[in-house]
Amino acid sequence: MPEVTPVPLSRLTTLRTGGSPARMIDAHTADELVDALQEMWASGERWLVLGGGSNLFVGDDAFDGTVVRVRTTGIERMPGSRPGTVRLRVAAGHDWDALVAYAVDEGLAGIEAMSGIPGTVGAAPVQNIGAYGQEIEQTLVEVELLDEDGDGPVTVPAAELGLGFRTSVLKHHHGREPQRRAVILSVTLELAEIGHAERTIAGEQLRRALGLEPADAVSLRWIRDHVLTVRRSKGMILDDDDPDTYSAGSFFQNAIVSASFARTLPSACPRWPVKPDVDAVTVIPLAQYDGHVPPPSTEESEVKVSAAWLIEQSGIRKGFRLGRSRAAVSSKHALALTNRGGATAAEIAELARFIQRRVASEFGLILQPEPVLIDVDL
Repeated sequence: MPEVTPVPLSRLTTLRTGGSPARMIDAHTADELVDALQEMWASGERWLVLGGGSNLFVGDDAFDGTVVRVRTTGIERMPGSRPGTVRLRVAAGHDWDALVAYAVDEGLAGIEAMSGIPGTVGAAPVQNIGAYGQEIEQTLVEVELLDEDGDGPVTVPAAELGLGFRTSVLKHHHGREPQRRAVILSVTLELAEIGHAERTIAGEQLRRALGLEPADAVSLRWIRDHVLTVRRSKGMILDDDDPDTYSAGSFFQNAIVSASFARTLPSACPRWPVKPDVDAVTVIPLAQYDGHVPPPSTEESEVKVSAAWLIEQSGIRKGFRLGRSRAAVSSKHALALTNRGGATAAEIAELARFIQRRVASEFGLILQPEPVLIDVDL
């Protein structure tokens, strides 16, 4: 068993909070990872699997259990399910942005807008990560995982993971346990093999973020470079010299609300339909047609609204902090809560609760945390 000297979680998480675990294991191969997990689960001890530590908010006390760091790496290239596609099977511990860089270098499209997202590949489906209209759900084929109550690794199709907006059946949500207690060992994506030629961008959200018109044609490399520039301007690219990046990324989720509730918000609040607004096609078999065509469905899709806008419009500006607290809203992005140096988890939690109360008071909406909370509450 590759056991190592425990390291404080404040040194292993991007929000820089958390004490030392009782025990720590570094798994460099899939077999080591499986062995470590099965040993822990058999003993009944408390456990935490750690990838890049970029989506965790850990409490100040020591962690009374074992932390397993997933250090596996590797990309296996395979034929896709149809012409013009390629499948990549990627080890869970592989750096996510390194995978995006590889795909762009190989002319493979489908994840380029998610450039610069910190963390590991294995964590990506758990969170159903996304950016600028792209989500891993769109390219995910399957995952290999180990269930806590299973006998060994199994392959699970993406359709069985309950993927939704920043969620899956594997995610530990604030206040409740995951629906399926399991750890991902590898991830398989299917990407379009388009090469390095320039092409127009279908997604409006990505075009708007990059300042593109519908007719503008750009390459995958151009998209990646410009997404990284945008993320860097928001403090979303890890940088030891920039305290604005000492965060868990977006601390609060953009809220998914009903269309009727969205209409109660100010018209200036940015919003996007969760599902495409397209006309349904009604097919009536000729033998059943009686001259009557049923009216179209009037069901409205849900709406995603900007949490950053709600925060700023509730009076909390970029750089805001409570008194002399060492926790503050990023000076570059209102959604990121940052550790300005030595902040405790209690200080960050206090700031998060204050923001939740302000937004709820102004708009009647309680923002939900995006990171996984370990030994800390809001």
